[in-house]
Amino acid sequence: MGSKDGTGDISEAQGYAADIDSIREAQARIAPYVHRTPVMSSTSIDAMVGKKLFFKCECFQKAGAFKIRGASNSIFALDDEQVSKGVVTHSSGNHAAAVALAAKLRGIPAHIVIPRNAPASKVENVKCYGGHIIWSDASIESREYVSKRVQEETGAVLIHPINSKYTISGQGTVSLELLEQVPEIDTIIVPISGGGLISGVALAAKAINPSIRILAAEPKGADDSAQSKAAGKIITLPSTNTIADGLRAFLGDLTWPVVRDLVDDVIVVDDTAIVDAMKMCYEILKVAVEPSGAIGLAAALSDEFKQSSAWHESSKIGIIVSGGNVDLGTLWQSMYKH
Repeated sequence: MGSKDGTGDISEAQGYAADIDSIREAQARIAPYVHRTPVMSSTSIDAMVGKKLFFKCECFQKAGAFKIRGASNSIFALDDEQVSKGVVTHSSGNHAAAVALAAKLRGIPAHIVIPRNAPASKVENVKCYGGHIIWSDASIESREYVSKRVQEETGAVLIHPINSKYTISGQGTVSLELLEQVPEIDTIIVPISGGGLISGVALAAKAINPSIRILAAEPKGADDSAQSKAAGKIITLPSTNTIADGLRAFLGDLTWPVVRDLVDDVIVVDDTAIVDAMKMCYEILKVAVEPSGAIGLAAALSDEFKQSSAWHESSKIGIIVSGGNVDLGTLWQSMYKH
């Protein structure tokens, strides 16, 4: 296990893609380009959960989500020659906008491959930041195929949305900040999809405090991570069906080993619980949160969590509110529907 000061880190011994050193390097590299986001709390929500919750509000981050951390780390780690032809990525939303913004800050072109089923509000963000949009079909295979074609045609550098040392390290800066702001946290609940965020969070948090508990929150209609943990190998699903559009990706070969080894459990919640948590964020915290960002609160409120040993052993819980890019029309429809 890593020590309290981050030396002798577990990551190096296990050969993970990132470690506490790469995450600290990322923190220094991206500091001029990202916000240090606030931590919020609510005695009303604490009373409902029966624990003290600390909401790390990445919904207030540049581009409206944590993704700018990994994107800016990836882009600013490249030298001038590498980025002379720009960058390319594929994403259904927040990573797309983050790469477009980070590229704009670097002064280089950004070619963004977006599936046709991406939320309109997230597509508008990409346009706002000057990204050049190329459409693909919804499948990951189509997204990757189109990205490769654009890469070959333009010479742009691929900025992977998840499975990259620089992406994972950038996302891990969320954890560094949270534990600087609230050092006494004993458990962190993190949304899980492709695993970039939770890998970075887990690697940083466990290097700083080896006894900290890392829990993943996952939608029932895209529960590949829970299935993967149970099977001991990466499981992918033929399709996903969840309101949490940001949580439909699958684990990669760089994120899976961290999830396998350092994520203590996966809490699976249904879409109704996610919408209820969105309402609570809006009505009590006074914050508009996208479904993927609300899932941590949904997990904290769930019967599955309250019946687990983790609930009994936790007292101060960090909740990563991963983003706030939600189409308000869709938000109202979801709330009334549920």
